[in-house]
Amino acid sequence: MPTKTSPKEEIEKLKELIRYHEHRYYVLDDPEISDAEFDRLVNELKALESQYPQLITADSPTQRVGGKPAEGFVTVRHSVPMLSLDNAYSDSELLEFDRRVAEFSHARETGYVCELKIDGLSIALIYENGLLNRGITRGDGVRGEDVTFNVKTIRAIPLYLQSPFIQKFKRMEIRGEVYLPLTSFNKLNEEREANGEAAFANPRNAAAGTLRTLDPQIVASRKLDIFVYQ
Repeated sequence: MPTKTSPKEEIEKLKELIRYHEHRYYVLDDPEISDAEFDRLVNELKALESQYPQLITADSPTQRVGGKPAEGFVTVRHSVPMLSLDNAYSDSELLEFDRRVAEFSHARETGYVCELKIDGLSIALIYENGLLNRGITRGDGVRGEDVTFNVKTIRAIPLYLQSPFIQKFKRMEIRGEVYLPLTSFNKLNEEREANGEAAFANPRNAAAGTLRTLDPQIVASRKLDIFVYQ
């Protein structure tokens, strides 16, 4: 006869399965199961955790969305300042930038790697022993706001880094840009206009405003995403 698994083993199995499908859907954009099947897995996990609350862990997929809205955000100092980039609006400004780079680097020729800018809100993610511990906005570059509860609702951000290599680091900081995909932005504005609310001017404002919303339930409903660059 097959050995009956314990509630803890069932919960761990479900968490692994849900993480796998979250990665397929939100990171690879290649889902293997339907939304209904995914919801069934999450509800099954919720039911088990409700029955055995002592087995709930901080990295569980059910812990992404908190219950009550926050009263405000706490300001936190960055371990290393989060600097921003200057803009160039003319050829002369771009050439002046190239001159300064050459002067600073003492290079005869300078090569550049360029990429399109994803415009959203910069975020620092702090992982401790592989577990997402804190999410901090760029703020003024020296201090930012602790938006951890909101960050946890973004499905593309893992609550736990499972790589054995990464788990060797007691503390790891990952930086990226939280943004709102155009499809989500257009849908959000359609809903706001239908409800008589003002539409967001652009995806950047929508992403920044959403991440700084005090209610994680609202943040979760708006389908934010992240692009990691450091």
